[in-house]
Order: sequence, then C-alpha cells, then structure tokens
Amino acid sequence: MKGTVEKARISDVNHMHHLITHFADKGEMLARPLSEMYENIRDYFVIRDNELIIACAALHVMWEDLAEIKSLAVAEESQRRGLGEQLVGACLKEAERLGMPTVFCLTYKPAFFEKFGFKQVDKMELPHKVWTECYRCPKFPNCDEIALVHHVDTGGQLG
Repeated sequence: MKGTVEKARISDVNHMHHLITHFADKGEMLARPLSEMYENIRDYFVIRDNELIIACAALHVMWEDLAEIKSLAVAEESQRRGLGEQLVGACLKEAERLGMPTVFCLTYKPAFFEKFGFKQVDKMELPHKVWTECYRCPKFPNCDEIALVHHVDTGGQLG
C-alpha cells in the first residue's frame, strides 16, 4: 500500500498528536506537546487513509546547515507497507530543496534509517543546538536513542 505524502494541515494536528502519543506512551519515541505541533505544522508530512492520518513525520530545521527528521510514526495496522520510507524520502527531498546539507535523527531503529544512507554517529558529535528539546524527555540526561546523520546532495547549493 502506497499512500500519498502531503503537507500536514491544521486539522491534522490532533490526529498526528494521537498517533505520536500512542508510541510515546510505549517508550518508542518522544512525546510532542500539542502546542509545539501547531507551532511547527509546516514541518510535518502526513499520509492519509481517507481523512484518517495513518503516518506522519517532520523535517525540522535546526540551523543553516542542519535539520532533524522527527516524529516519524506509522499506525501499527499500516506498518510494513512502505509508508515510513515514503515519509523519510519526502523529508530528504525537502532538505535537498532547501539546500540543507545535513539531516540527522535520533532513533531506536537505526537499521531503518541506514537504508537511506544515514550513518551512526556518537551523539556527542552533534552540535549542542540539537539538544534543545531533551530537557523535556523523561530519559534526560541518559538518552538511549541512537544518533544518525545523512549528508544531502544539495546540488552544489550552500546550506
């Protein structure tokens, strides 16, 4: 099942929040405050089944040369159908369009991201600005997520 990747709309936020919270409650990803999701709605991509959000992900710009893929969630009944891959692809395409040279993620599923050319790095190699959300995490300061970095082909554009 391939879905259509679209930019999220304001009316999608509650559905995305519910999906992310489901996995956050299981300790599989970081919870996102509803207010933050509204503030960053332009970062999000979604895949729908009719009007129901079955998958979402965000590309969040951190600085002139660094963005993060975050909040990647696919409803359990829709997993293993390529939807996560479509969303990561959309995020990387957006990074390329923006001229963003480096994209990173923090995850418990590094093999998934390695399929896209992400490489594992020590979290301490990432700039300090990537830790702006960490103080809200229940696992702070003992983060057990794995950091991965992807270098985007920006076609010679500077980030």
